Amino acid sequence: MLLAALCCLLWSFQTSAGHFPRACASSKNLMEKECCPPWEGDGSPCGQLSGRGSCQDINLSKAPPGPQFPFTGVDDRESWPSVFYNRTCQCFDNFMGFNCGNCKFGFRGPNCRERRLLVRRNIFDLSVPEKNKFLAYLTLAKHTTSPDYVIPTGTYGQMNNGSTPMFSDINVYDLFVWMHYYVSRDTLLGGSEIWKDIDFAHEAPGFLPWHRLFLLLWEQEIQKLTGDENFTIPYWDWRDADNCEICTDEYMGGRDPANPNLLSPASFFSSWQIICSRLEEYNRRQSLCDGASEGPLLRNPGNHDRARTPRLPSSADVEFCLSLTQYDSGAMDKAANFSFRNTLEGFASPLTGIADASQSSMHNALHIFMNGTMSQVQGSANDPIFLLHHAFVDSIFEQWLRRHHPLQEVYPEANAPIGHNRESYMVPFIPLYRNGDFFISSRDLGYDYSYLQDSDPDFFQNYIKPYLEQASRIWPWLVGAALVGSVLTAVLGGLTRRLCRRKRKQLPEEKEPLLMEKEDYHSLLYQSHL
Repeated sequence: MLLAALCCLLWSFQTSAGHFPRACASSKNLMEKECCPPWEGDGSPCGQLSGRGSCQDINLSKAPPGPQFPFTGVDDRESWPSVFYNRTCQCFDNFMGFNCGNCKFGFRGPNCRERRLLVRRNIFDLSVPEKNKFLAYLTLAKHTTSPDYVIPTGTYGQMNNGSTPMFSDINVYDLFVWMHYYVSRDTLLGGSEIWKDIDFAHEAPGFLPWHRLFLLLWEQEIQKLTGDENFTIPYWDWRDADNCEICTDEYMGGRDPANPNLLSPASFFSSWQIICSRLEEYNRRQSLCDGASEGPLLRNPGNHDRARTPRLPSSADVEFCLSLTQYDSGAMDKAANFSFRNTLEGFASPLTGIADASQSSMHNALHIFMNGTMSQVQGSANDPIFLLHHAFVDSIFEQWLRRHHPLQEVYPEANAPIGHNRESYMVPFIPLYRNGDFFISSRDLGYDYSYLQDSDPDFFQNYIKPYLEQASRIWPWLVGAALVGSVLTAVLGGLTRRLCRRKRKQLPEEKEPLLMEKEDYHSLLYQSHL
């Protein structure tokens, strides 16, 4: 009842963030290849009149990709987003968004000048009201149509090069499910031809930055949807777990006693419908997922292929990953050895760092372990456990960044698989973000993890000390103001005492009023409130 009431209460809030801006989905925009919507604050494209940004040509990276994708000009995601748009809003200062109407991550306020640092917490550390609020937010996102974004239901060619737009509405939660599908879908080559060895968010260096941005945008959407600007995604610390601790009706949904592949009827998520799971059907029809419902959420944790994934990751596995000094190596794909990224993603052994195609460990192990919707890459984001899982994966990435302090140049500039070079724009985000932009500390993006704060000896030095130093610089002014205030208070107090003594002399004690008049009393209350 509490969650249902909260959902109803929050239903009227609006949202914005995702893939194709609704304002750029017309044939005019597609044929002119321009996506520079006006900012509602001043009515000008990209808020140019207010100095927020301007409409500019897209500057694509010229660095060569690796050899894994042998085609050119057959996939809409190549040289993203140039097939659809070659002019978009380029935002200035701390402004961000498809029309420069938002603040960059880590900033807030009307002029995006106020820094902020939010903290993601273990889901088991949330109070019952906090946990229920999170579940209510998920439900609200699943039932609220995005007012600002739509999804394409056909390729650019199927849209007759933009003259016949093919777009569909979608709810806020499924918008992100669709993006995860779209970034990892197969390439449609025409007829019955398909190229499966392509993924713009997995099996290569961009895996960690892409999912970092995905979570930040999802978090930002929930903040806008609910008006809760302090909302953060909780994480599930799965190190050394023997089972799915969050797979209960109290949290992310228990098992249906009548069908172990379904969620318990008592769970919020038992009524959820999934999308983008019929991959072979899309390939056969040479079509895109259109966001239509495709059945219930499936999950059967622990009843997976144990030969492939014998156990969940351990603390020792995580520590071995963190000890690897190379972010990526070799061809920078799933065959990379001694690669932190490839080992954390789960294509290399967390005992040796050697790639092993027969095993799924670390990040991949959790997906396989869930044995259902989560086990299929393109549709895995349908399961809300995806968010908690990737938040913890991101925290391991953050630990590695803090331990090794890599320069941005450590992220490969060239020869990574298509879409994964440092300066490549990440598919399918509009506004545009480069992979290398998220190869930085989470604190520079406005968030941290509770367990990393507790164990980080540099936290005071790097983040608390600067605020104290800033306060010390204005300390003389504060002391001066206090002294002036003390002098004024003493002078006014002396004058008041003199006036009171004079009044007592004028009015005999027996004639002094014991209570104020009603008008005087209300006047005093009014002034005290001010």
